[in-house]
Amino acid sequence: MLYSRLTPASFKGCSMDWACPNATATIVSMRLWLAVRTGVTVVLKGHCTVVATREQYYVNQTGNAGMATAGTGDVLTGVIAALMGQGMSAMDAAILGVRAHGSGDAAAAHHGRISMTALDLLDALAEAFSDLEHEAHR
Repeated sequence: MLYSRLTPASFKGCSMDWACPNATATIVSMRLWLAVRTGVTVVLKGHCTVVATREQYYVNQTGNAGMATAGTGDVLTGVIAALMGQGMSAMDAAILGVRAHGSGDAAAAHHGRISMTALDLLDALAEAFSDLEHEAHR
């Protein structure tokens, strides 16, 4: 995992077990360390995807185990890049992209978690963005 190569030795061996009570705090701390150290917006996809900058962080809890398949991270990267290309800041694009990427819940409901592919996730994005737009106008 590339991320483990970028973090300090003090984080090596930290549990990535999301069921562990202290795991979320440790994982957020690791991401914040990288964001502060580098000054970039960090997105680390996982059970609870974390978006972090020097100033703030966001934890997204949508998505499912079916999204741990080849290509779903590429879908997320493409969504964030497209939003930034439309003029959004890196943090705003990452948060919106991560929220839309959580549409994997809808894709899994339609295709099943085991058989879900990145293409299924991609197909669910239009509805996800529509739902987020309606949510923003409430």
